[in-house]
Amino acid sequence: MFKSAIALLLVPLGLIFGQDLKPVALPTPQTSGGRPLMQVLKERKSVREFGSQQLSRQVLSNLLWAAWGINREDGHRTAPSASNRQEIDVYVIMADGAFVYDAKGNALRPVVLTDLRKLAGMQAYPADAPVNLIYVADIAGLTGDEASRLATANANTGFIAENAYLFCTSEGLVTVVRGMVDRAALGKALNLRPEQRITLAQSVGYPKPSAGK
Repeated sequence: MFKSAIALLLVPLGLIFGQDLKPVALPTPQTSGGRPLMQVLKERKSVREFGSQQLSRQVLSNLLWAAWGINREDGHRTAPSASNRQEIDVYVIMADGAFVYDAKGNALRPVVLTDLRKLAGMQAYPADAPVNLIYVADIAGLTGDEASRLATANANTGFIAENAYLFCTSEGLVTVVRGMVDRAALGKALNLRPEQRITLAQSVGYPKPSAGK
């Protein structure tokens, strides 16, 4: 039984999620270990090439918690948000579909079981990246005029994206954040409401193997 549970955690997400429209529970995030912060900051960089290896359920759980998970009993997160509005949702786009990260339930809620990776960026490489994180702000929950609300949402997105950068560097993953997204097309595919605005996208995966290795 124990061996079966461990094996399930290592199965690539795409082989599991395409079979069920129900929310998929993620493993409890591993919040200990990792490399020293100063070393991670020294090595942090953007990479635009990705290997074909998929992220396991455990690695994805750890990534999402590091980026925008709940780290305190009062519901506060690993990244700050203005007045703790928590207006950002993280959509996870993979080969077998698009999902929304449910931090409270530690689960992924399916949106559509279609490969939307080609819509995750205007460059070529998002279509090949194992995971694309799409940051979506519900500006209806913010105050001020639209420009002020978008500025706040963009700043809050930056905190989350940097958390993802630091996790990836610590764990041997590669990533790049992107602003070039067809927001209208992707928003339609994700069934977003008018108040939900795509702020940034971020591709994540393992390094592409070097030639000859």
